[in-house]
Amino acid sequence: MSAVAASAGVLPLSRAEFAGGASRRRLRSVPAQAGPVGSLELGNPLQLSKTMRARLLAAVRALVSSPALAGASDGARLASVVLTAKAKVRDDYQASIWAAEIGRWLGVSQSMVAHTVLPELRAAGFLGSNVVTNSFGHATGLECWVIPMYRAQKAGDRRHALALSRSELAVLLSLCEVLFGPGWAPKDKAPVPAGLLAGRTGRGAATDRLGLLLMVLTTGSVGWLQLCPGSVDTRRGRPAATVARLLGCTAAAGAKVLKRLQEHGVADVVRQETGSGLHARSRVRLVPVAAAHGVAVREARRAAKAVFSDLAGTASGDLESGETGKALVTTGIKGSGQDKIGGSTDLAATAQHHALHASAATPGGSLALSDCFSGEGRGGEGRRPEPVCMRENQADDSETDVAKSAPPLAEAGPLRGEKPKGAPVDERDGQRAAWAVADSRPEAVGWKAAQQQRRVGLPADLGLRVALGPVCGLWERLSGWQQDQVEAAAKAEVWRLAGMLEQPEAAARLLASRLTDRLEETGGEALVDRPYPWLIRRGLVQRQACSDRRCDDGIRLDTGGECGNCGNVLQIRRARRAKIAAQVDRELPGLADGERRRVLEERLREQAAIEAEDLVWRREKARAEQARRDAARAAAQDRAEREHEAAAVADAVRQPLPCEDCGQDRAAGLCEACDHRRQTETLIGEAGLIAAAWSGDLTDPGSVAAAATEARTAIGNSIATAWQEFLQITDVAALKANPEAAEDAYAFAAFQTAQQAIQEYQDNALATLGRTEAAEAEARRAYKAEQGRPWFQHNPKGADAVAAATKAADAARERTAQYLLATRLEQLRERAAARTAPAASAPWTDRLAGFAARSLDGGTAGAVIT
Repeated sequence: MSAVAASAGVLPLSRAEFAGGASRRRLRSVPAQAGPVGSLELGNPLQLSKTMRARLLAAVRALVSSPALAGASDGARLASVVLTAKAKVRDDYQASIWAAEIGRWLGVSQSMVAHTVLPELRAAGFLGSNVVTNSFGHATGLECWVIPMYRAQKAGDRRHALALSRSELAVLLSLCEVLFGPGWAPKDKAPVPAGLLAGRTGRGAATDRLGLLLMVLTTGSVGWLQLCPGSVDTRRGRPAATVARLLGCTAAAGAKVLKRLQEHGVADVVRQETGSGLHARSRVRLVPVAAAHGVAVREARRAAKAVFSDLAGTASGDLESGETGKALVTTGIKGSGQDKIGGSTDLAATAQHHALHASAATPGGSLALSDCFSGEGRGGEGRRPEPVCMRENQADDSETDVAKSAPPLAEAGPLRGEKPKGAPVDERDGQRAAWAVADSRPEAVGWKAAQQQRRVGLPADLGLRVALGPVCGLWERLSGWQQDQVEAAAKAEVWRLAGMLEQPEAAARLLASRLTDRLEETGGEALVDRPYPWLIRRGLVQRQACSDRRCDDGIRLDTGGECGNCGNVLQIRRARRAKIAAQVDRELPGLADGERRRVLEERLREQAAIEAEDLVWRREKARAEQARRDAARAAAQDRAEREHEAAAVADAVRQPLPCEDCGQDRAAGLCEACDHRRQTETLIGEAGLIAAAWSGDLTDPGSVAAAATEARTAIGNSIATAWQEFLQITDVAALKANPEAAEDAYAFAAFQTAQQAIQEYQDNALATLGRTEAAEAEARRAYKAEQGRPWFQHNPKGADAVAAATKAADAARERTAQYLLATRLEQLRERAAARTAPAASAPWTDRLAGFAARSLDGGTAGAVIT
């Protein structure tokens, strides 16, 4: 106690001088705690400080929003974040990993990582990697480094978003492990549990994981997601629009991601209901962040209800819930109309409905300083403006006790639907009026604020953000409708360029380069008086200097070099000018320079007019040819439709017919089993012809018949073997109980066996005919011809020349064998048709002459005599 007293005596004491001159010790009161303070858990990555959260969010956004990854998949974007987090400072910012492990982090397969994710990163110049091998030369992993992060670290500028320190990289890795880490059990160490979304794999898994990471980094300590300001898609709502803007996708895709996160229990959408049963506002709460800070779901919802209990509080922004309420409402995203209200109302739920009147409104000042909501209090005592409608006068008894006086502004205020006499100036920008008179209709400030917010940022799509980046200043000067038109035109141009280039992902950068060149021609954004016509008619339009559709101001879009066709056009024009000049000198010698120049220019104009007429004629001819092709295509389509309809009618007529072979009812003329039998018989006959084509003498009918009989016997034995194998794996009793099913099964088995047999016979025939003298001679000629190619003449015996010649010889040998087989089969079919065709009967004149030459024997003579 003495030591404590001694130490206390050394401390300086606060003193206060009183009027009497005496001094006394003054006790300072400690301010009351606004709310419970949750203790931060050491090492919990979900309990981030404001500085650390902002630092990591900037780094992640710099990676996923990089122009180099425009058009890349979400898997590639998430992989860049994971590889950055796993980078080791001691290993020169490299990460040692393998494809399967990256797939576990992303929730996709190893094949997806090897064939899509890593190639996209390498093609964008975003990733460098080396294959790590063991002593036997087998690949054991990858050494990867994210190139933008590596360059930022080597530059030494600690203000760069990607210049993360060792502790910041460790926190980012720990956060990724908690959210979607695969989990593992190291030896002699505590196992690392799997992340919250570790079980979410397959399609869209990388998108959900990247969305959760961005949402966590955009969430405060209470767990509420900072919603985006401005106008949003009313069909989806503000939460979906916020997720879409974080991921750079559409609002529909953002809604799907948010729904999947809700199903996995990591996000919770809280919707406040009004008295009419409609949703007035939506908020998104990140459950793991709130749980990490000790905020229970029930308490958060109770606080949300306390904040959202009255729409008057929403309109005026006058919250009386203390620091906790402010933390729940403030989003931290600044925008027009967001100074007082952090949590924006869900436009999808409330845009078409009038706000409810407050039962106890807060006294408001002048209209210029208010929020211009109908439920806000007017005047110092909260009464309605004079006069009022009869319906609005019907209030509770508790609301009729109001003061008799009101500020002048409230007394002079107009009713709804009336024309205002004055328009006070909004002090926020000095130019916006609370109510504007236009066509006798009031115009609300909220609409102006929404339009002003609409012009702030570029579209959410990453490709369009890259493409329109050089003209962001012109974009802010456009109206909402003009922005929609420019966005649609830019999207169409990016799509057209993507179909023209070998690397479609470079289309956005190519359009950005075009806009930069156009601005340099104009002299900068400051010299553009009308942004919308300039963007639509000059900035986004391709200017072809020749007939090549890949030409843009003499530059090839696919290669970036000079357009060769433009050079040809220039040379042709110069040659034409020289030719016409020579004609003038030859026809009109001795002309003065001025007269010669005049004649030359006149003839050049005549030639240009002739070429213009020829161009018009060729275009008309091409247009007529295109119309003819369209008409022919339409006629062919109509004919196909008629044939299809006729076939459908014929099939409908044929369906009731019985089978021609077995008589089964409603078999469309032929049942399935009989159809298989016919096809099997046809295949067996074709196999006999193929066997005779390469194994028998085509001129000897007996040899051909023997080959066909042998093939038929072999196929029959194969069918019997296949049937016995089928009986061993099926229920014989069931087949005996249903003879029709047994017949169908036998016919199908015979058909399949015949198909396999004819393929084997055809392969054997091609192999045998490929060894004939004709095939070998053709192969030798192809071999020599390939060696004699211009690019092989310098070294015809080289490895490349020999390989190409061998390939050509094999192809020629195969073509010759196919030709020989087709020719022999055609000969066999013709002879078979000649043998089976009935003999034509001779005319009666020839037959009577034959009968007259015959001698009559005894029996015949007796018959004639009788």
